[in-house]
Amino acid sequence: MFKIENLPSKPLQWWISQSTKIDMNPPFQRQGRLWSRGDKSFLVDSILNEYDIPKIYIADFTYGNVTLNKTGLPYAIIDGKQRLEAIFDFYSGKILLDEEFVYQQNPRLKLGGLGYSDLAKNYPEVADIFRNHPLSVVHVITDEQGRIDELFVRLNRSKPLTGAEIRNAMSGPLTEIVRLIAGHELFKLRVKFTTKRAQDKNAALKLLLFEFNGKLVETKRNNLDRFMRKAKKESKATIELASRRVIDTLDRMSEIFLPGDPMLRSAGVFPVYYWLIRGIDSTSDPYVREFLNIFEKERKTNREKGNDPSRAAKVDSELMTFDRLNRSTDDERSHVERHKILEKRLKDYLQEAGKSKTIPKKKVQRAR
Repeated sequence: MFKIENLPSKPLQWWISQSTKIDMNPPFQRQGRLWSRGDKSFLVDSILNEYDIPKIYIADFTYGNVTLNKTGLPYAIIDGKQRLEAIFDFYSGKILLDEEFVYQQNPRLKLGGLGYSDLAKNYPEVADIFRNHPLSVVHVITDEQGRIDELFVRLNRSKPLTGAEIRNAMSGPLTEIVRLIAGHELFKLRVKFTTKRAQDKNAALKLLLFEFNGKLVETKRNNLDRFMRKAKKESKATIELASRRVIDTLDRMSEIFLPGDPMLRSAGVFPVYYWLIRGIDSTSDPYVREFLNIFEKERKTNREKGNDPSRAAKVDSELMTFDRLNRSTDDERSHVERHKILEKRLKDYLQEAGKSKTIPKKKVQRAR
C-alpha cells in the first residue's frame, strides 16, 4: 500500500494543536535543529508577510495500525521538519522576529524582536495572520518502510543533504544496524565531534566497513555507498557478526573516554583510535587516554616548532607525517599509516612507563 494525497488545507493553529501527536524523529529523518534562529525567523517573516512556504510531508497512521508506527503517534514527519520546528518554536516563544523585520502591510508597525505572545497581546490582527496561515500538508499512507525512505531521498535529492543523511534514509539491514550502533553510549555521551548531520552514523558505518573486511580500508563516500549496496546481498548474520565486534570495542572505548571527551573531538581520526583500541589487549585500556592526551600535546608542540625557523631542526618528522596524513582522513593509506604511528608510540609509551612490555595483537578475522 502506498498512497500520497494533499490534505485539505488547515491553519497553522490546528497543526500547532497537534504538535504532540507528530513523531518528529522517525528513523529516516535528519537529527533536527539544523536551522539557525535567523533561518527560523525568516520563515516566520514569510508567513506573516503572506508568502507561500513549501509543502510538508507526513506519514499518516490514522488510517489503521501499521508496523511502521513505532511511537503510537498518529503522524510522523517525512519532509519539512525544520519548517515545523520553526513554527512551533515561534508559537512557544523560543524564537523572536528578527530585529530588522518589516511588516509589509504596514511598515510603520515596529514588530522587530517581538514574539508570538507579544503579537497576540498588542497586535492581534498580525497574530491572526500567523495562526490562520494555511499550511500545505501532504499525507502519505503506507505500510512499506522502503517507500517512505525512497520518498524522503527523492524529496531531498536537490537539497544539500550529506551522504550520511541520504544513506540513513535507505532501507535494508545495514541501515538498521548503523542506527543501532550510532545509538551507543559512546556516540551519545563521549564523542565531542558534532552529530547534527548524521556524523555518528557515518562513523558507525566506517567501523562496520573495517570489521566486515577485517582490515583498514578506504572510507570515502563511494566506498560507503558501495558497502551499503553490497550489504543487501549479504546474510544478516554476517553483518550482525561485524556489528557485534564494533559494539564490543565501543563498550571498551566508553570505559576509556570521558563524557564529551576532547580526545574525541575529531571525526576524522576517530576510526583510527577505534582500530588502535581494537588491536590491543584490554589490560592496556586504562593507559590509552593518557597516551592520546600526551600524543596530541606533542603534535601541537611539534607544529609550533615547524612554524618557527629557529626550532625547525627539532621537528619530529613522524608527527609531521601524522598531521599530513590527517588531511586525507578517508584514504586507506592514511588509516594504515596513522594507525602504525599510534600503535608504535603506544607500545613505546607502555614500555617506558613500565606498564607493559608488549602489546598482544588480536587475530583479525573477516566477518564471514
